[in-house]
Amino acid sequence: MLEFFTSLNDHNLPYPDTVHPIVVHFVIAMVLFAFFCDVLGFLTGKARLFEVSWWNMFVATIAIFVAIIFGQFEAGLARPYDVAKSVLNVHTLIGWSLSGIIAAITAWRYVLRSRNPQKLPIHYLAVGIFLVAIVGVQVYLGDELVWIYGLHTVPVVEAAKDGMLP
Repeated sequence: MLEFFTSLNDHNLPYPDTVHPIVVHFVIAMVLFAFFCDVLGFLTGKARLFEVSWWNMFVATIAIFVAIIFGQFEAGLARPYDVAKSVLNVHTLIGWSLSGIIAAITAWRYVLRSRNPQKLPIHYLAVGIFLVAIVGVQVYLGDELVWIYGLHTVPVVEAAKDGMLP
């Protein structure tokens, strides 16, 4: 059993496949859906949508820290080659920044919800647009790490082990 946790597979991981993308896609979906519910609630006046948004942001705030923990662990095992390192560094920096931004926005949302659960100021929606834009950039960088640089893909892991990558 101990051997399962101490040996790395063909993806250079101690478990079957990457966990970070699974958790982070959950966070992405919840943040985008929360913004969608806020906009729809603002336009239609249906306060129930604000409640849906609040709970999505609350869970996303917790889940982003889980995503970061797995992301840091898996990035450490990725053996990124020189070309991928700069993208991975920016992705990491934005990921940690997003954790703080999402936590701050969720705290602000809690205060707004406590004061008046029936209304949402336009300023909050403007910040939501900013958040969606940052999430979009982060998704692009994560896609680049997998689909262009191939981190944790079998051919890239094998090439790194064989010393074929700088």
